[in-house]
Amino acid sequence: MVVSIEKAEYVSDYKIEFFFSDGVHKLIDFSGFLLKARNPMTKKYLDKHLFQRFTIEYGDIVWNDYEMCFPIWDLHEGTI
Repeated sequence: MVVSIEKAEYVSDYKIEFFFSDGVHKLIDFSGFLLKARNPMTKKYLDKHLFQRFTIEYGDIVWNDYEMCFPIWDLHEGTI
């Protein structure tokens, strides 16, 4: 079965709730990932205004034309 992100909603801080095509819902906190990041292109998403500007493209979550994205299955499992 191919799983995709049907919808993603910003909740607060660095938390996003995901709704997957198989009915699974996950709330994921990206703060740990962003705080540990060393790449300046990733660290800039500690700016909450930039972090909130994600889109869903072809069933995947994307920031700024794939500048930052995550494997769908990892998000589905609740890990990043």
